[in-house]
Amino acid sequence: MSRRPVLAALAIIAIGVGLAPEAAASTVHHPAVSHPFGEIFATNNTATITDPNDPRLKTRLVAFGAQVEGIIAANGARPGCSTLLNGVFWSDDLKTATYERSREFDVDHVSATNLHHIASVIRKQYDQESVLTFQYLPQAGADSVEVEVPGVTVQQLFNGLAADPVLREELGGGSVTADGNRLALIADSSELGAIKTFVGELGASWSKATVAYGHLEFVAD
Repeated sequence: MSRRPVLAALAIIAIGVGLAPEAAASTVHHPAVSHPFGEIFATNNTATITDPNDPRLKTRLVAFGAQVEGIIAANGARPGCSTLLNGVFWSDDLKTATYERSREFDVDHVSATNLHHIASVIRKQYDQESVLTFQYLPQAGADSVEVEVPGVTVQQLFNGLAADPVLREELGGGSVTADGNRLALIADSSELGAIKTFVGELGASWSKATVAYGHLEFVAD
C-alpha cells in the first residue's frame, strides 16, 4: 500500500482449484457496475508504529484524502470513493506487529499507464517507499486478486499473525476497514494455500469472501 507490502502478501482465490461449491468464495468479474477501473492504496505516514493505541491510528486522514483526490483529478482521472483502512503488518526485525492508517482510493477514467503515474506522484509527495495500485481485469487476463472477507477484526488479524510464524512470514500482513470488521486483501493469485489456512485461523468464513480479479503493482519510481 505504501512504505511496505501492505495487503500484498495476502490473496484468496477459489475458482479452478478444486474447492467444493459450498466452500467457494463469491467471484466478481470485471467489468462490473460496482468497480472502478482501478484503485490506489496510500498513506502519508512515515513512522513505524508498534502501539495499537497510538493516537496516530485514530486519524481519519480527511485532509490527506482530499489532497490525493486532488492529485487524481489534476492528472486527468476521476476520483471516486475512498475507504479508511487499518493495517497490521508483522516485523521480523522488531518481532512484533506494526500498524498503519491508510486509505484506498477508487480511480476511473484512467489508463493503466496513468494509474501508475498518479501513484508515482503520490509516492513522491508523501515520501513513501511505494504505493500499491490494483487494476480490475477479466479473470482470463488477471494475475492478482482483490478479496474482501467479513467478520475479521484488527485484533483477530494481529492474533493470527502473532500465532503462526510460518504464515506471517509468507503473508506479512493485511488491512481491516476502519468502519467495521471487513478484511481487505490484495495479492498475487499464487498465495492460495497460505491464504486458505490463514482465513481459517482467523475464524472467518471462506464461503463469504468476495473475489475480484486484476493486476497489482507496487509503484516505487
